[in-house]
Amino acid sequence: MPTPLLRPLGLALCLAAGLARAETWPAADWQQGTAPSGGAVQAFESYAFPQRDDASRTGVRSDAVVVIRDGELIYERYAGPTRAETPHLTWSVSKSLLATVLGVAYGEGRFKLDEPVARYYPAFAGHPNVHLDHLMHWASGLAWQEDYEYAPLKSSVVAMLYTRGRGDMAAFAAEHPLDAVPGKRFRYSSGDSNVLSAALRGMVGEEAYGNYPWSALFEPLGIHSAVWETDAAGTYVGSSYSYLTARDLARVGLLMQRGGRWGERHLVPSDWVAFNRKPFADYQPDPAKPGDAVPGGHWWLNTQLQGAARPWPDAPEDAFAALGHWGQALYVLPSQKLVIVRYADDRDGSYHHNDFLKLALAAFAPEVKP
Repeated sequence: MPTPLLRPLGLALCLAAGLARAETWPAADWQQGTAPSGGAVQAFESYAFPQRDDASRTGVRSDAVVVIRDGELIYERYAGPTRAETPHLTWSVSKSLLATVLGVAYGEGRFKLDEPVARYYPAFAGHPNVHLDHLMHWASGLAWQEDYEYAPLKSSVVAMLYTRGRGDMAAFAAEHPLDAVPGKRFRYSSGDSNVLSAALRGMVGEEAYGNYPWSALFEPLGIHSAVWETDAAGTYVGSSYSYLTARDLARVGLLMQRGGRWGERHLVPSDWVAFNRKPFADYQPDPAKPGDAVPGGHWWLNTQLQGAARPWPDAPEDAFAALGHWGQALYVLPSQKLVIVRYADDRDGSYHHNDFLKLALAAFAPEVKP
């Protein structure tokens, strides 16, 4: 029998063990939770999966929605050619995936955020004052134009992905001059992300780089569907070209929802996750775009800044997301223990994060108010 002095310690250990056992994690597949039903779910589906004439290429079109609550799969639906086993193009969700891979490297002591980019990517030597944390906040100061198919002639990103920069995307970005002081101006840039991907190569070494996203992140999480394209120089296109099933992307969301922890392993350090979720200090919200999320460390935040409304007012302030072109999204809502993946083909701007999240919360976490 334990002495009275040791009983509280033994009780605490038993309680901790009980909590650990109670926490649900996916194994080869997600554990199924109780599927919600009723009017709130129907309202959510009416918004997420409306009838649409695909010939017009307008309106909301979700290809997949997966909802994880407290580690259990409680909802999923697919449309079009997308199925549960389909690795879907994530577009710029790739940037947050890259940030998570970098988080593993950070935890391994392979770099520090205040180091010059050129230390790990010598082709960036022309910009000696640009540091890794500047790239992580899309604040390199490069004269970059992130215009898409609507303004292709002046678009840096279109040139990088499809024309003169596609052979070596990081080198193409590095050739851009500065037009702002590094670390002082937010300007969203797929070039910044691809330079980070090239820097990762320098951090981990040539031999490890080819398999590093898998050995560092995908394999520990049990992700088997991941595809990540490289450019002709062998650099992962960290800005745009990763593909995962919705269920597998949700594993990354659960990792982030639980502060970088996967089971008993702290795969990503908690201070890295805190950095991802900290707003860029010099960010100035655009009053003309009140729904725009706040940039963090290569993730997007629902933080309310002084003098501005919360970007998604019907979602909790601790919500954050990985977002991509045409409606790709990985939403993480820690206080609701929710992870929501949405794959889509939105083309006309009629989809709104706040509307989707408001309906999702009513359907999947009705007892918790933001």
